[in-house]
Amino acid sequence: MLRTGVRRFLEGAVLVLLAALAIVVVVGVGFRKAGAALVWYDEVASILLAWLTYYGAALAALRRAHIGVPTLAQRLTGRARVAVVLAAEGAIIAFFAAVAWAGWQVVRVLEGTTLVSLPSVPAALAQSVIPIGAVLFIVAQLLGLRDALSPEEEP
Repeated sequence: MLRTGVRRFLEGAVLVLLAALAIVVVVGVGFRKAGAALVWYDEVASILLAWLTYYGAALAALRRAHIGVPTLAQRLTGRARVAVVLAAEGAIIAFFAAVAWAGWQVVRVLEGTTLVSLPSVPAALAQSVIPIGAVLFIVAQLLGLRDALSPEEEP
């Protein structure tokens, strides 16, 4: 039930971010072609792409579709399989915990600053995707741990 809720949230977030990115790029290109380029669209499009990447990666992790080497674990059995899967999952979680911590440090450093092209938008808000996305990835990994340990896991 929790996994379904997280999946629906991530799917919705990815769809909204993808639509927003498409709209911003089309509007930005349209204005540029009309000779009235928008000063903010490049920066906003870059931020939306970063957000889409982090949320999409978490969704891929939840679906167990991120980059990995599942063949090794599939060929092992018993305790060896469990040890390899747990070591791999532990390394992934440790890496994203470090990313979340570093991302939080970035957000703290950026407090009080704003985007260059949109001075009303805090830079920390734009960069908050780093710790949020990393935590979402960790949650996705933990929710998929049972599937990872399952000997029937699809490659």
